[in-house]
Amino acid sequence: MMDTSAPHITEFAARIRADFPILQREMNGKPMVFLDTAASSQKPQQVIDAISDYYENTHANVHRGLYQLSQEATDAHEEARRQAASFFNAASEREIIFTKGTTDGINTIAFSLGEYCIGSGDEILITEMEHHANIVPWQMMAARKGAHLKVVPIHDDGMLNMEAFHEMLTDRTRILSVVHISNTLGTINPVKRMIQKAHERNIPVLVDGAQSAAHQPIDLQDLDADFFVCSGHKMLGPTGIGILYGKEKWLDALPPYQGGGEMIETVRFEGTTFNKLPFKFEAGTPNIAGTVGLSEAMKYMIQVGRKEIAAHDQELLSYATNQLENIDGIQFVGQAREKTGLISFLIDGTHPSDVGVLLDKMGIAVRTGHHCTQPLMQRYGIPGTVRASFGPYTTKEDIDQLKRGLERAAQMLR
Repeated sequence: MMDTSAPHITEFAARIRADFPILQREMNGKPMVFLDTAASSQKPQQVIDAISDYYENTHANVHRGLYQLSQEATDAHEEARRQAASFFNAASEREIIFTKGTTDGINTIAFSLGEYCIGSGDEILITEMEHHANIVPWQMMAARKGAHLKVVPIHDDGMLNMEAFHEMLTDRTRILSVVHISNTLGTINPVKRMIQKAHERNIPVLVDGAQSAAHQPIDLQDLDADFFVCSGHKMLGPTGIGILYGKEKWLDALPPYQGGGEMIETVRFEGTTFNKLPFKFEAGTPNIAGTVGLSEAMKYMIQVGRKEIAAHDQELLSYATNQLENIDGIQFVGQAREKTGLISFLIDGTHPSDVGVLLDKMGIAVRTGHHCTQPLMQRYGIPGTVRASFGPYTTKEDIDQLKRGLERAAQMLR
């Protein structure tokens, strides 16, 4: 374990914390301690200002207007695409599709891949720790196509059963869709190794990067995933915007998910030809303000240091684990060797919802419940957990407040 004094935690967070105006407010009359970043991160002033400036000075529909305002909006929107391609080291900006978020990206691939190459008796491989967004779209596609959904189990500590994974990856597998970092357990899956094994059988891989995109640098060319999805609102950006990355060879081959404006080249009643990438998958007017805000969020993470964010995350995790493990009756859910900055737990003699309500009264925001991973809760035989999740603005003092709050809540509930 690291030295629990962890000076970097305070120094790093203190340096950027003033950029997040919402952290200055109170909650239930107490200074707010925000520990629900895994659900949605807070936004720096730079992102808020970029969105406001766009609506005040630049807004017009993109790609269609010949007038200056439309050209400026188009430039801002496409600059966001270039920013995303650079941020994730995609081979081309044509591989960056703007979506509503992670869920939208997974649905796009589940539908399009299903139409392209999945039939009766084929298999889709996911894991036991997936978010509902990486379960339900594949169930729907499997039901439509007569395919089978296979689920790789996990060990009690929250690590993936890699022996089972190797056995379940077969010639009938048409896609592997796996979460990079579990939003409930914090487990960091060995996705690069899994991708290599899948590619040995020419099986494409989708990586759910909803949690990882904000916690660690992602190099998509090095990772070699065929598809990668993430949400802006979990990486300091606005809601309603996300990124679907796909290798160009796949995006060229797959049929579009939705039809309408923007994704077309020519339309006649007799038939339609589709637009080139990336527009083939972007039907309708895009969330232009969302792309502008997301671009600013990525610039912000680069400015403060993506490696520094990752180091801060690991220090917080170690410090919080050291502090919380001393609470009487605490049970951690998910203790994988490789984890990110969130902790799920139960406290003997209490219900997660009751703990969450009492912490709220103390000004501490945590998430309680099944975290959109009901099958995972069933696997552990529990109704849900309390989850504390951290961001770059989280401080050591936030963790100390959580510990005191949990001790008080446990005393009141027992």
